[in-house]
Amino acid sequence: MQENYQDAMAMVRKLGRPDLSVTFTCKPSWPEILNARQGRERPENRPDIVGRVFKMKLSELLDDLIKRKVFGCVTSYIYVIEFQKRGLPHCHIILTLDSSSKIRTKDDIDKFVSAELPNINGFLKS
Repeated sequence: MQENYQDAMAMVRKLGRPDLSVTFTCKPSWPEILNARQGRERPENRPDIVGRVFKMKLSELLDDLIKRKVFGCVTSYIYVIEFQKRGLPHCHIILTLDSSSKIRTKDDIDKFVSAELPNINGFLKS
């Protein structure tokens, strides 16, 4: 743990402050997990399936962020995988972007961030 922390701090010292923080959370309702269950099994009782599906989806996300350059050119990244209560994993990813890809204006932010307000009628029960 200490070595990982020191590595992360060395990256910050050399490349500057990180630009983005992304959290990726495992959902027990992913179809790949639901289809692999047998009978009335709960996802948290099958850490082998959950771990494999999470790893595949995390690898695809990292490919999107780094190779496909969704946020621009990434100069460095570091991530840690943790486990929630019920045994479901989640990942914290820190990205440092190239100087030409840095997010500087509100228009840059609007390209990547969006919000949708839910329909209030959908939450009310009769």
